[in-house]
Amino acid sequence: MTHVVCVGDLMVDIVAQLPGPIAFGSDTPAPVGIYGGGAAANVAAWLVAAGSTATFVGRIGDDSLGLRAVEELTAAGVEPIVTIDPHRATGTCIVLVNPAGERSMVPCAGANDAPGDVELLPADSDWLYLSGYVLLNAGARPFGLAALAAARERGWSIAVDAASSAPLREVGAEAFLKWVGSDVLLLANGDEAEVLTGLVEPAAAAQALALRCGAAVVKRGVQGAVWSDGSDVRSVPARTTAVVDSTGAGDAFAAGFLAAFGDVDAALELAVTLAARAVSRVGARP
Repeated sequence: MTHVVCVGDLMVDIVAQLPGPIAFGSDTPAPVGIYGGGAAANVAAWLVAAGSTATFVGRIGDDSLGLRAVEELTAAGVEPIVTIDPHRATGTCIVLVNPAGERSMVPCAGANDAPGDVELLPADSDWLYLSGYVLLNAGARPFGLAALAAARERGWSIAVDAASSAPLREVGAEAFLKWVGSDVLLLANGDEAEVLTGLVEPAAAAQALALRCGAAVVKRGVQGAVWSDGSDVRSVPARTTAVVDSTGAGDAFAAGFLAAFGDVDAALELAVTLAARAVSRVGARP
């Protein structure tokens, strides 16, 4: 059974399912719910759903939302190891989902954007999954780099998710790839891969990222995904399903790929299967 230590963001998502365009300056009534979020926490929950074991390491605020978030992870079968920040609130995110299921996010990192304690990492694991937000947020970046160093020292396999195209563009592709380093599985969607490589074609971007990092997967949403190790290229179509809310689809994909890692084709198949489950419901968790 694969064990993954998931390092990074734990968020509380406030999801609004918009019936149509926002009436700016007025009201747009919509169903609103509160759900567990944060890329690293989502991946941990999906890993457990896929039959793996997962430990989440991150930060919460000294507030009721943080306690609720930890309780939800525990209930999902994840082992949470959290630091309570006395000054910052638990991370929150407003998620606006349009009628097609596409989500737009307004995040406040809160306690996530602060140094964590690398000494809290477990002694043993098969994988480190690092949310790219840890590297993109300046306050958390030293912790992310320390976690990568610790994983390499302990001989763990490493997966890093590129997180989001806008903050990636802000820090710059070269800086991000330097932080990530080599011998890493890098996961990115099409927009993120284009920011990192300048290439629009998914297979070419996956190959370019793999040559730089070790291996790469470019997630293509409804068009599936492409994996490369720099020479070989494998692709898989997406599962056909009704898209309700795309929040967490990439996190479910990452969990599926890691849970079945060892056989690339099987890993891609499980990844798109879990991603399809994720988009068929509201919220980012199983």
